[in-house]
Amino acid sequence: MKITVKLIGPFVQLFGFGEKEMEVAPATTIDGLLGLIAIDKARPKIITRNGLAVGTDETVENGDRIVISPIYSGG
Repeated sequence: MKITVKLIGPFVQLFGFGEKEMEVAPATTIDGLLGLIAIDKARPKIITRNGLAVGTDETVENGDRIVISPIYSGG
């Protein structure tokens, strides 16, 4: 199934893309997707699916748009 993954901020430089369509297996979880991209699971981040925050145990569905952003602080 196909999903769209968008990375924000320094993740773009670290992983070499800003947004791309990915083919993933059915029943792929957000945690599994992080592994496919090679994002350290311990790194603080915010993940949304179709505009809503999701946990790493949730399963992605065909056509989902996943946005992954590091957590920023400052002012």
